[in-house]
Amino acid sequence: MRLLIAGWHGQVARALIEAAPSSPHVKALAAGRPALDVRDPRSVERAFGDLSPDIVINTAAYTAVDQAETDPDGAFALNQDGARLLARAAARRNVPVIHLSTHYVFDGAKEAPYSESDAPNPQTVYGRSKLEGERAVIEANPHHVIIRTGWVFSATGRNFATKILGAAASGEALRVVSDQHGNPTFAPHLASAILDVAHQITSRRFGDGMWGTYHAAGAGVTSWHRFACEILEKASKLGRASAPVEPIATAAYPTPAPRPHNSALDCAKFERAFGLALPPWQEGADACVETILVS
Repeated sequence: MRLLIAGWHGQVARALIEAAPSSPHVKALAAGRPALDVRDPRSVERAFGDLSPDIVINTAAYTAVDQAETDPDGAFALNQDGARLLARAAARRNVPVIHLSTHYVFDGAKEAPYSESDAPNPQTVYGRSKLEGERAVIEANPHHVIIRTGWVFSATGRNFATKILGAAASGEALRVVSDQHGNPTFAPHLASAILDVAHQITSRRFGDGMWGTYHAAGAGVTSWHRFACEILEKASKLGRASAPVEPIATAAYPTPAPRPHNSALDCAKFERAFGLALPPWQEGADACVETILVS
């Protein structure tokens, strides 16, 4: 399987790059700016020519949620227009696309986890740009799997887990939002599932009725506050000094882009279709902290 991974700076892209070589019969090429700029048709054409991929995974995205509020053109250029260019280039070659999206396409007002049948209603520029990106992919390439996820974290880069560990080093109390809920998703767990889906598609174990949109995230729902506590509890067991974590309301931590109170995703459709379920988020948190502190 020749795999083109669009994007190489993000958490999921890095996890895919690390996981792909361990999969048998996989030749993976990860490319991001400047080598592959999904906003540039010539750059996209060169990337396809270099590898002649059997499948494309698009992780390239504008993910600065707050910055997008004042840079809508930048967000839409990458999340909508770039997604369209990549999907079209793949479609011309009859190549399927796995495209990553987000829980931000929903408004967060629902009490229960969101399913794929729930109507999107994004409340941020980032969410709107990602929803339009989904629609662009659907229009451009009938052979698509769109995977919505959320609360992604890993042992690398700036994300919630690394920020909490860094902030706790001072020993001072941390103030963390307790009235927002979602599924923390460990990037290596998500990457493993994505690669499995890619294998199913390219090995012809994938029926025509399976193209579409799915939710895939860490199993279980929690709050940012509980997530922080789990991270620091694991760190404490590994000998790292901890810090108290105070729960606060969303109103006490204002951001330029409003955060949804409910980001939880129902992943039952993904499990039924592909026979895959991501591990509980606590397993991801433990693995992440151990990687950071022990490896």
